[in-house]
Amino acid sequence: MRFEVERKFLVADDRWRAEVVSQQKLTDGLIGQFDLGKVRVRLDEGRAWLTVKGARVGLGRPEFEYEIPRVDAEAMLSLVCDTCLIEKTRHCVPHGGHVWEIDVYEGALAGMILAEVELEHEEEPFERPDWLGPEVTGDLRFRQSALLRRSGEAGRALSPADVLAEPL
Repeated sequence: MRFEVERKFLVADDRWRAEVVSQQKLTDGLIGQFDLGKVRVRLDEGRAWLTVKGARVGLGRPEFEYEIPRVDAEAMLSLVCDTCLIEKTRHCVPHGGHVWEIDVYEGALAGMILAEVELEHEEEPFERPDWLGPEVTGDLRFRQSALLRRSGEAGRALSPADVLAEPL
């Protein structure tokens, strides 16, 4: 078991693009949610896996990942998750001894860009890049499931400004 500790931020501008060292296309499907946890299937260009994330404790939560056959992941995405798909390109940007993951969303969440950094523990210091915007780690409005739901309700993709304008 791994205990994931991550911080999530909006981005202020596109300066991060000049520092990208790798990128990957990802498709996520939500299989289920329970007591602040979730089960998802994820597919990238070369592999597929299931992830079970437990309830948050502070900034972290338990995470279990299991590689699965690609054909199984494709079937789950089309048969189980067809209305809950998240498509994004993840860009990796090293900065200050950490690797930042900048997710550029497509499809129902087109226009949303979020940056995340994973830490060893909650108190671990990290250097904030100049292109980083406000932190949204604990903001429930920026959880992927909430973004998908509200985007569907609005009938359009939501910008970060749209989400921030909503009440907490």
